[in-house]
Amino acid sequence: MSGCGNCFCIALAISNAITNFCESVPPEKKALWHQEMEWLLSDSDHIVELIPSWQTFLDESKLEDLMINSDKREMLADQAESLLLCLKQLFPGLPHTTLDMSKIQYNKASSKKLISREEWEKRLKLNNVKIRKEDMNKLVMNFLVTEGYVEAAEKFRMESGTHPDIDLATITDRMAVKKAVQCGNVEDAIEKINDLNPEILDTNPQLFFQLQQQRLIELIRNGKVEEALEFAQEELAPRGEENQSFLEELERTISLLVFEDTSNCPVGELLDISQRLKTATEVNAAVLTSQSHEKDPKLPSLLKMLIWAQNQLDKKAAYPCINDLSNARLEDPTF
Repeated sequence: MSGCGNCFCIALAISNAITNFCESVPPEKKALWHQEMEWLLSDSDHIVELIPSWQTFLDESKLEDLMINSDKREMLADQAESLLLCLKQLFPGLPHTTLDMSKIQYNKASSKKLISREEWEKRLKLNNVKIRKEDMNKLVMNFLVTEGYVEAAEKFRMESGTHPDIDLATITDRMAVKKAVQCGNVEDAIEKINDLNPEILDTNPQLFFQLQQQRLIELIRNGKVEEALEFAQEELAPRGEENQSFLEELERTISLLVFEDTSNCPVGELLDISQRLKTATEVNAAVLTSQSHEKDPKLPSLLKMLIWAQNQLDKKAAYPCINDLSNARLEDPTF
């Protein structure tokens, strides 16, 4: 019964279980029980776990010393779990309440409480939680509008009666801008942005520089070296003089011209399609903000919050959780 808290509560549960039912066990099963316990515990007095130690000398220098014996907490915890499993196998009819299973679940690094599905639902009052279908529909519509699925949003509006908070026609214009950036047609994208709302680029110098940088990247990609240098000198260099971060990005982009083989260039990722997608995402967010709409859909944010919350709870308890987001089913805890 001595040892750390984990072993103590396990040993207590085993002791309680034996006290509760051992008197009524037939002699042959009792003998089998004693034999099983001797096998399980026979090595505990002979196994020694060794860990490194350190010697500190007078000059405060340290040297790793011989291995020394550590405590057997983890080993004994494993054996305690084996005892419980043995109890369950020998006495399959024994109810969990007798074994006091809720008190003996643990994690080797830190104690974990086991929360059953019934207790979990009772704590969260899940039976009393009512989610309106209208709210779910709004979440779906928010996702479709933000991500630019205009045809799906229109069909969903007709089927569910859920109205978007912006004109669906503006989605088509916004997606045209995004597609232009993704295809490398930056000049066309800038023109379309100005047609939508000239203030977007006038009030967002960071975004305008990103678009101009992307335009320079496309010139370099197409081998237009002289045009790229001229564009950088006339359009980007003046902005770099006003903003140190702009200057650093300009220098990174111009360095692409130094390497004949861009695959060995330390900034070769600027020529990846992912760079276009990054710029397109920033443009999409800016247009949404100008339309007084969230730049990120709510549904993915809620899922991220769910995953974060479950990761935090995993450190302290074993509980019914959602492992597969595609079906959102609660799965019973395991240990």
